[in-house]
Amino acid sequence: MNYVILALLFALLLGIVAGLRAMTPLAALSWGAFLGWINLADAPHGQWSSWLGNVIAVVVLTVLLVGELVTDQLPKTPSRRVPAQFGTRILIGALAGAVIGTPFGHIFSAIGAGMVGAVLGTLGGAQVRGALGARFGRDRPAAIIEDVVAVVAGFVIVYLAGASL
Repeated sequence: MNYVILALLFALLLGIVAGLRAMTPLAALSWGAFLGWINLADAPHGQWSSWLGNVIAVVVLTVLLVGELVTDQLPKTPSRRVPAQFGTRILIGALAGAVIGTPFGHIFSAIGAGMVGAVLGTLGGAQVRGALGARFGRDRPAAIIEDVVAVVAGFVIVYLAGASL
């Protein structure tokens, strides 16, 4: 398969994950690099993103991810559609896109795909979670389902990206 298509696909998918849970793509990329699933250090133009494979990055990003998963359950957490939350998800989608696009040699197009994915994930995730919350009669089960989908998808995407190289 063409590396451009793969870079765009994986960046779009990680962007969608960023729209669901902002810290998940970076934590998944960090764990993937640390575990050797994806090589960010020796890729073309990859030196800039090799820091994600460092144990300190893994710990920090994992703590941030767990913190996000916990705070998302709180009733006073702002909507993902408010400007600060939305903007953060787009920026992280762009960064995750750049990182996942680097081993494929397509950084800049992957940035755009990550941003588009983040918009889709933010808006689509809010719609699906709202519908699930209405169906369950409360938000918590919908939030937990969204957490599981985001984390599992993030790690599977990173693993598949590494296996595709």
